[in-house]
Amino acid sequence: MFCFSGGSPVRRWVNSAWVTGFLLLSLTGAGTHLVHAKGPAASASESTISVAQLPGQGQDMMRLIYAGGPFKYDKDGVVFGNRERILPAKNRGFYREYTVKTSGERTRGARRIVCGGLQPSAPDACYYTDDHYASFRKIAQ
Repeated sequence: MFCFSGGSPVRRWVNSAWVTGFLLLSLTGAGTHLVHAKGPAASASESTISVAQLPGQGQDMMRLIYAGGPFKYDKDGVVFGNRERILPAKNRGFYREYTVKTSGERTRGARRIVCGGLQPSAPDACYYTDDHYASFRKIAQ
């Protein structure tokens, strides 16, 4: 328990030392890692995967993306917000996400393809994740 006035001389000294230390850390920028949001991870362009290396369901999804559909899931083709900030920064609406079905999964699973560009059926770049947006690999075309 902190007491900023009164109390024993030892308690006053501990409290003032704690406050002084906190202020010094704050003013010097030391310890600011405690308040910063998580920064972007390694660039998605550092790691690539070819279309042929994608799982079969991913290859099928790439064909559907370029054909403009039809897509099985309602969420396929919706705007991807890039909240993780792993993909290159672009205006909202630039990226769209698509489900890469995982065999045996009852839900959509963790695998996705995220494509960016002004025309959804002619994307500028596409990225693959198999860990639900924790990491991406750029799909080399």
